[in-house]
Amino acid sequence: MNYNQLPKLELHLHLDCSLSYKVVQQIDPTITFEEYQHSFIAPPKCTDLVDYLSRAVKGFQLMQTKEQLRLVTLDLLEQLKADNVIYAEIRFAPLLHIAKGLTPVEVVKTINDAVTEGMQQTGVEARLLLCTLRHYSEEESMETVQLVEQFKGTNVVGFDIAGDEAGFPVKNHVKAFAYAKEKNIHCTAHAGEAKGADSVKEVLQHFHPSRIGHGTRSAEDDDLLDFLKKENIHLEVCPTSNIQTNVFDTIENHSANKIYNAGVSMSINTDSRTITPVTLNSEYTLLEKVFQWTKEHFKKCNLEAVEHSFCSAELKKTLKQKINNAYAD
Repeated sequence: MNYNQLPKLELHLHLDCSLSYKVVQQIDPTITFEEYQHSFIAPPKCTDLVDYLSRAVKGFQLMQTKEQLRLVTLDLLEQLKADNVIYAEIRFAPLLHIAKGLTPVEVVKTINDAVTEGMQQTGVEARLLLCTLRHYSEEESMETVQLVEQFKGTNVVGFDIAGDEAGFPVKNHVKAFAYAKEKNIHCTAHAGEAKGADSVKEVLQHFHPSRIGHGTRSAEDDDLLDFLKKENIHLEVCPTSNIQTNVFDTIENHSANKIYNAGVSMSINTDSRTITPVTLNSEYTLLEKVFQWTKEHFKKCNLEAVEHSFCSAELKKTLKQKINNAYAD
């Protein structure tokens, strides 16, 4: 079926990994389409997550001035509108955008303002999550979580940790997540992507997030799946991205179906719309084809996304209504 007609939610989306060729051209007209395809888009199969992440560098290099940040943010909201996404949580690491002299506060303010502008232009509701990265120091993590606190009441609604999960332990970030808990800041954390189920357990134990970014390797441990279900921890599943990063060799072997059937709360997401050149429409179509998923599966995933989103209760109510109405038979 054509999922383009149906409203969707996206909870796991990286701003600096989602630059369309149109916006790249606006920022740097010397970049050819061939170069864009080669440097910004990952091949269908990378050696691992680190290989995949090397493509992100190209994105954030073009996001170092206020105008560049604004253009990229507005461009992503246009992409979301075309994909019929009615609500998205967009994540980025503020400290990646200070190479040309912007302060982290200016970076967050610029993107926050651009989201407000983009929402008015497109009608898409969007919120922001600020990311620390695995290789960051304790100070950098604390600086990032304190920015979330500083921008309370704006479009900034949560804290995340991304980056090279297999290469760096959790210890530098325990303090930042404890701060988030103390300040009632919503948290999600990347885990169970480059490392197995133990990584998910480690993150749950030390960071206490209400959601896990990816988390697909939780399926390697049935007890962990039971725990996630019991504790109502939501997994932000990104199918094609996991094939590219070699978490699974083929989509047929992806754990999305097992996670869904285990009753664990989950949503379907793109991860990034450039490095992984997909839309939610194409991901839904893929899952329909491979796992025979129906509108009912996607309705459930979208309602779970509403439930576990970091937006206000009022907005959740509206989103829930839109999903229920659109997915009714």
